[in-house]
Amino acid sequence: MTNCPLCSPTGENVLLKNDLFRVIQVNDADYPGYFRVIANDHVKEMSELSPEAQMRIISALSRIEKIVLENMSPTKVNWAQLGNMVPHLHWHLIARYEDDAAFPDSIWSSRHRQTDTEVLAARKKLADFCADLIKDSSAEF
Repeated sequence: MTNCPLCSPTGENVLLKNDLFRVIQVNDADYPGYFRVIANDHVKEMSELSPEAQMRIISALSRIEKIVLENMSPTKVNWAQLGNMVPHLHWHLIARYEDDAAFPDSIWSSRHRQTDTEVLAARKKLADFCADLIKDSSAEF
């Protein structure tokens, strides 16, 4: 679909792409451990995929979550599959910490605080390490 920003992306940091989806690292200064899994085909709902494709995507989400948990030690990893603004099947995986800008609310909520810049810089290094691990394990996805 030509007017879909996920069908015709620009400026994405693509970590891996296969026949079913791509994984990108989102550049968000407040949330350095932010990744997105995006279906290659323009579909709106998970139920539009075959059961095999559904399981592959859930497996990929779980693998990314594990990489983030093991290397960034967040308080929680949020998964969000909304699609209200962009009706193209995709997931947000976001490392969350008690001191992040909107915790415990969603990252799209009002900011409650500003996380220390040194803390954010350290988390960005960890997120980049996670991104490298995702790239290096692309064959497993």
